[in-house]
Amino acid sequence: MRNFIWSLLLFTSAIFTSFSQTKGSEKGTYLSTNKGQKIKLNLLDDNKYELVFYSGDYIVKGDSLLFAKNTEAQTSFDLSFKVDKKAKNIKVKFLDPSYYSFYIGTQKGKEEVKYQRLSDIKTKIDPDWAKTDLEFEIEKADFLYLVYEEYGGKSSVNKYALPKDVSEVTINYELAVLGDLQIAGFFDRSTNELKISEKSGLNPLVFINEKDPQPAKKTAKVLPLESQSVSNWTYPGKEDALLSDDFGTGLVATDSVATAAADYSIPPPAYTRYDFKLKVENSLKKAIDATKGSANKFLVVYADSNTKPAKESFDAIVKEQETQTGYNMYDKYVALYDVYNFYLAGADDKKWLKTNKITNDPSVLVLNGEGNIIAVAKSDLTAQQYQFGYYSEFYRQLLRADALISVNNAVKNKKATDADLINAFNKTVLLETTYNYDPVAPADDINSKEFVITKTTVDQKEVTAAWKKLIESHQKDKTANLYLAEIIVKEIKNQGFTKQLFNQDRILNDTDFLAIDYLLKHSEEIEKNRTDFNSKEGELHTLGNIVSEISNALQQNVYTSQDGVTGEINKEKVNSVYKKIIESGKGNFEAYKNYFDYLSMAEDQDTSNTTYLREFNTYFNANLAGGNPIEKLDAIYSTIDSNSSYSYDGWNAFKEYHSNLCNNAAWTVVTKAQNSSFLKDAIKWSEYSLLVTKNNPYYLDTLAQLYYKDGQNEKAIATQTLAVKYLDANMDGVTATDIKDTLTKMQNGTY
Repeated sequence: MRNFIWSLLLFTSAIFTSFSQTKGSEKGTYLSTNKGQKIKLNLLDDNKYELVFYSGDYIVKGDSLLFAKNTEAQTSFDLSFKVDKKAKNIKVKFLDPSYYSFYIGTQKGKEEVKYQRLSDIKTKIDPDWAKTDLEFEIEKADFLYLVYEEYGGKSSVNKYALPKDVSEVTINYELAVLGDLQIAGFFDRSTNELKISEKSGLNPLVFINEKDPQPAKKTAKVLPLESQSVSNWTYPGKEDALLSDDFGTGLVATDSVATAAADYSIPPPAYTRYDFKLKVENSLKKAIDATKGSANKFLVVYADSNTKPAKESFDAIVKEQETQTGYNMYDKYVALYDVYNFYLAGADDKKWLKTNKITNDPSVLVLNGEGNIIAVAKSDLTAQQYQFGYYSEFYRQLLRADALISVNNAVKNKKATDADLINAFNKTVLLETTYNYDPVAPADDINSKEFVITKTTVDQKEVTAAWKKLIESHQKDKTANLYLAEIIVKEIKNQGFTKQLFNQDRILNDTDFLAIDYLLKHSEEIEKNRTDFNSKEGELHTLGNIVSEISNALQQNVYTSQDGVTGEINKEKVNSVYKKIIESGKGNFEAYKNYFDYLSMAEDQDTSNTTYLREFNTYFNANLAGGNPIEKLDAIYSTIDSNSSYSYDGWNAFKEYHSNLCNNAAWTVVTKAQNSSFLKDAIKWSEYSLLVTKNNPYYLDTLAQLYYKDGQNEKAIATQTLAVKYLDANMDGVTATDIKDTLTKMQNGTY
């Protein structure tokens, strides 16, 4: 396991460095964002930390331990596409390919795959490897293959379907920090040691139970007289040192680890702490009632018959909880971090404990505001103290378990009100995505001293029926319920209760379109109040502009499939929703953009683009035509929702989108005779694209051909001459040749 251990050491030093330089790092559990095995960093009391690199399930067979392999991580390749029907070839942009062994392949239909090594392409285009990213062109194809050749001969081969009329592919590769090990272990009875190693069995890691006698401590290390952190340390004749990671790649040695150690020795700065106080009730009923008012709060109940020590321990932990929560709040009360109440069970609670089958002494229980038991640990409170933080994974587990219980109770209870159902569904849509591993002890481990989460099975048919009934009952509402609106938005975006409870993506159904009608009916009221809704104290909401949320959901659902059926089956219903938005005057930039994208993907029955061009012409005349084009675009840009990608990408991307949009619409009139009725309109669109983006040879070529089709031959030749004039090295050779040939045909009358 030499390579494995070395990689852990390197990673540990990197974590060490970054956290030593971070001010205000809070105690709790932090999870890695990289691909591959998730890494957990626990920041504990007294400036202690733990790094958990690998986790999963294991099976005991005799003296052997069999470690179950985790679910394979998804591919590390991230792709994005741009579409342009006019493009002759495909532009590929590979972000920072570095020195890794990548290959790219293309395939037309069922033909043989044609591969190229990425480093060969880069050497040919950029001999000095001066540029970070690699850009090149490939021929049009149906499939793209991306291969990462790993150390030891193993390769990751990935096949992608290329969208129709794709013009550009951007590729990013994120290397997993830690992959999945194939490890096994056994208990050596002769030494009472647990030994774990990779498949080879060499260099095992040896563990002993912390309860057993520990090995004698080694003699204390001899300390140096002086320690310094020196940058670029050297001596006469010294060569640059490299650290070998046993993978054949050299890592330049630096002083980062020494700097980290030096930084860590500096006392932490003083923190501001809000003087937070927990209100500890003197009865279980009062404690539950105090917890009931908050959607994100739980009650920790400690049961221990050893009265005096239990009370001392309980009081100490309450005090520590107040201190840590106060640090989270900084200088004022923040309800978001006030997520636990505490209660010490007494003699009056024995009957309740017995009724709920709590027989272990001591025990720690976690209840929700309804008094339902969410988790139980057969241990004392001190052993579980580290779990009770807002940032802990355990808190996320409690939220999920509570949501399951709430939904199950609400859909099964015939007396449940609409408010009960909305509250339960809203709990699910606010859950975070879970990771592959589960630190909570399995429910069937009756001897576990760790928390066992209550597991609830929810019936999908009952949930679906309850949701349908709820949406139908609110169609005549005169005022908007923003909690219901948030649930709808999450659900139609495949981020709601169906995804959270059943891990399913699905295409929109009749209930969803009825729910969308609810959103449209109340869109103005929701827009007026959503900022206050998103800022509710103690709650986390991210409700966006309703029209943008709907249009984005409709666009995303086109690519979703369910039981072999894709979202395209809802084409007419989707068009109807877009028309409602536009006809109501609520059509913003996001709505139009997604509508045009949706329409451009499908031709009419006569293979024309009449529907698309008609809708685009309405948008053009209402928003772009007449006046100063830049001022008109700026007016639209000022209305973009802050969550829109164009808000982040900036003005230039927004401007380029519109010039491209106009050119692409005009180009469909050039290429399809069925669209000829839009010839005059297409000329206006094309001329507009050149007002916004001047001297673009693609746009000039489009306009020239429209002029020629309209009988304006001289104007066409003059415009096509400009298209040839402004050709540059960035344009692919095939397109450049076509533009030149078109000019020749116009000049000799053979166009």
